[in-house]
Amino acid sequence: MAYSQNFLSTLFPWLDTYYTDKSFQGYHYICFKTFTMIFNKFCLIITITLGFYMHAIGQSGYMTQWPQFRGPFASGIVESQDLPVTWDINTGENIRWKVKIPGLGHSCPVIWEDKLFVTTAISGSGNDSLKVGLYGNIDEVGDRSEHEFKLFCFDKITGELLWERLVCKGIPKTERHTKSSHANPTPATDGRYIVAFFGSEGLYCYDFEGVLIWKRDFGRMNAGPYTDPDVEWGFASSPIIHENRVIVQCDFLGDAFIASLDLETGKDIWRTPRDEISTWSTPNFYNQNGYRQVVVNGFQHIGGYNFDTGEEIWRLSNGGDAPVPVPVFGHGLIYIHGSHGRYSPIFAIKPEAKGDITLDKEGTSNEYIVWSIKRGAAYMPTILIYGDYLYNLRMNGNLTCVDARTGELIYRERLPEARGITASGVASNGKLYYATEQGDVFVVKAGAEFEVLSKNPLEDLIMATPAISEGMLYFRTQHYLVAVADF
Repeated sequence: MAYSQNFLSTLFPWLDTYYTDKSFQGYHYICFKTFTMIFNKFCLIITITLGFYMHAIGQSGYMTQWPQFRGPFASGIVESQDLPVTWDINTGENIRWKVKIPGLGHSCPVIWEDKLFVTTAISGSGNDSLKVGLYGNIDEVGDRSEHEFKLFCFDKITGELLWERLVCKGIPKTERHTKSSHANPTPATDGRYIVAFFGSEGLYCYDFEGVLIWKRDFGRMNAGPYTDPDVEWGFASSPIIHENRVIVQCDFLGDAFIASLDLETGKDIWRTPRDEISTWSTPNFYNQNGYRQVVVNGFQHIGGYNFDTGEEIWRLSNGGDAPVPVPVFGHGLIYIHGSHGRYSPIFAIKPEAKGDITLDKEGTSNEYIVWSIKRGAAYMPTILIYGDYLYNLRMNGNLTCVDARTGELIYRERLPEARGITASGVASNGKLYYATEQGDVFVVKAGAEFEVLSKNPLEDLIMATPAISEGMLYFRTQHYLVAVADF
């Protein structure tokens, strides 16, 4: 980077004398050239330093937002000193606001600064039925009416509706399971754009004023059980945004793929086919110590892909055959788990993994897998890596805590009267927050000793994972958005 004569003269008018003085030669000329060289280098250092400073601010800002499913890098964690332990939906104690959301959706709230976004699907028949609890049938709802697919933007402080957009309208291209919705994927944001995904109904990008920037149609994607290909359960994988790219994982009974799209145009940067059955998991971006990879869950194909090119780096098979949990990171490791069918493992994987790292039949570790367990992983909720521990909550309310570095069991306890859990846990300020399908929110003390601090009924079904932002908890229930705070 060099600075012109005119630029320097603007800063230092006396330099014009030296530019025009013919006698300015020899020793004086050398001094002048030395000065300009030092000045140029000084300005370059300032520019680079400011660039790194602004990048650090951006990274720090991202880590305090709730920009995607389960927050920053899907960790489920944003530290906040003032989150309440107790609240009462009936008396209003610690309830900041409560607003009704029409239709049905399992998408979670995402938050950037003071804006909160959420999606829904409104049935023309009014059939927003939801069957929760522990059961094993594969039934579809059977609602073939026209639906409205909507995106809402709220003020996170007051609950005021800032704008809503009718994203699309029509008869859903696939059915939904009795426990599912047509608005399962959680939106993603980078603070400039908000991306909403409705599976077969398309991917849509809006700015923060609600102006549509672009949309993509990936065609019909039936995410149903591979054992019954005519059954349709509904799409659920959420998009993520990093480095001006949108990453989508589209595993369904067809030509499954993972893709990177330009955030500003929606055009493909790369698209990589996947040899996979239906999954309902969200991808994640591992970007530490020079390793840059998109990590995905799966049944036949758990794996890592080069973030920049989409090239496969490593793969692992023998996961659960209906993968839902998102990969998470901690202690320099990648944690992936799944359940359903023959397998229900947890894997702790080194980010330098390469090639096929599938374990031997009886093995629990190898060159790249630090530790694993064969059975016992959660089916629907994603694990929490918080402090030194991994917390694994199963749908029946059994909570297992293990040493995140070694897999050593710390405790195995049960949340009292918890019946059916789909939402993933979140953590902040030494506490774990777990919501049950029946609408109870348990607050559990983090650490090596199990202690339930409180149980807080919200008196509405909960399928979505909560969000955390600046001393407030946000719950999306079947019918409402609820903000909880003690100030």
